[in-house]
Formats: sequence, C-alpha cells, structure tokens
Amino acid sequence: MRARIPFLLVAVSTLALTACGGGSGGGDDSSGGGSTEASGMDLVQPGTLTVCADVPFPPFAFEEGGEYTGFDMELTEEIAKGMGLEHQVKDIGFEGLQSGAALSADTCDIGAAAMTITEEREKNIDFSDPYYDSLQSLLVPSDAKAKKLEDMAGKTIAVKQGTTGETYAQENAPESANIRAYPSNTELYPALKSGAVDAIMMDLPSNIQHQEDGKYVVSEKFDTGEQYGMPVQEEGSEAILEGVNKQLAKLKENGTYDKLYSKYFGE
Repeated sequence: MRARIPFLLVAVSTLALTACGGGSGGGDDSSGGGSTEASGMDLVQPGTLTVCADVPFPPFAFEEGGEYTGFDMELTEEIAKGMGLEHQVKDIGFEGLQSGAALSADTCDIGAAAMTITEEREKNIDFSDPYYDSLQSLLVPSDAKAKKLEDMAGKTIAVKQGTTGETYAQENAPESANIRAYPSNTELYPALKSGAVDAIMMDLPSNIQHQEDGKYVVSEKFDTGEQYGMPVQEEGSEAILEGVNKQLAKLKENGTYDKLYSKYFGE
C-alpha cells in the first residue's frame, strides 16, 4: 500500500480585504443588472458579494500592493459589478471552502479558488457554470533524473490537501511513492525548493507560475477533464447562483472574460 505521510495542518487566519480598484475595468456592458438583479439575494453583507478565496494561488488569486488580484479575483469583481454589488474578498483555507463549511457558516456568498467541479464536492455545495478548463501537472527540478509520474517510485510527491491533484497522485503514482499533503501553496512550493519533496502534483497554471526561469520544469501534463466552478451553499443560494451565471455569460459575450484570460494565461 502506498505510504501517505500525515502532515500537520496549520491554522489559517481569516483575512478580509475589500477589492477596490483592482479589477479589469470591463466597462458598462456588464453592469446591466444593477440593484434590481441583486434584490431577493440572501447576502452575507447587504449590497456586497463576499467572495472566499485561498491566497496565494497565482495566477488565480494573490496579493499585490495590499489588494487581492488574479484571474478569479478580477472575474468575480466584474461579476459583482454586473450584479450591482460591491466586491469583498475573504482569505480562508481551501479545505474549509471545498468542504462547504465556510459557506454553511455564512463566511461568504460564493467561493473563487480555482476549484474543480466534482461529484464528491457537489454532495455538500453547488457550483456555478464552469469558467475554466484545467490540466493536472508534475513540477520537478530541471536537473531531476525522475521526471515522469511513473518514475516516482520511492519518491515524495507534494500535493495540496483536498485538491484533485492529491486524488490524482494517490490513484496514479507508483505504489511506493509517498504522497505528502500540505494545507496551502505557502508550504507546498518551499518544500520542493528545500529538497523536502521530489515533485509537486498541482493544476497546470499554478505549476507554470513556479518554474522560476528554468530552475524547475513542468515535466508532465495530465488531461483529467477538469473544469473550475464557483461554489455556493447547497441550500438558499439559488438567486445568487442565477445572478452569477447570468453575469458570467455576459462577460463571455462582451469580451471581458477573454481579456482577463489573455491577461493571465496568454503567451
């Protein structure tokens, strides 16, 4: 049986920053909903779309100049604007979000954490329409001899706890590989840099961000058919979900989504 190294979870403090002026400035096309669309929504804070994120997770969410930004952050800011709402971000741990606990506790109205839609997660939360297609990937030092997942026998693979990358590694790595789970990127990537682990299994966009000009390399990509969605409470968030999906469709139609995508994922 594959060895799994337990890793002590660290407490993640909740940090709330109001995203002011950090958006893409998508213009007036996406603001047609206004307060009329926002009416009837059971929001954590009236007049505000409160978004839970797991920071840092570049390029989807990170802090810059004292504000949260990134693809997810700018996208949800545009969605909030179109719904006639202010936009606030709360930084929480990924586990509390993907389990539904943070949403059930009314910490936020919706999540934006590069979260893959899965049947298991849908037992506890609902998702918006898909907004991003993602691959899994393996990140290793550029001078590593073992660069493929099949070569990781006896090696230690770092994963982020509760992610589909963790599941994929558990199901597909050699039996003798050690799968070590970390609570966040703050611990995950430094573990590779220090030599504590031999590779990282993570969503492709995140691993690309950590290649450090060739010091590390994405050695393999895995097409798992994953799509990201924005989670909401399973009960009582129907109006919020309808508004989010409506604005997401508008942003794709008016070109704002493509502009944000090119900004964060373009060549």
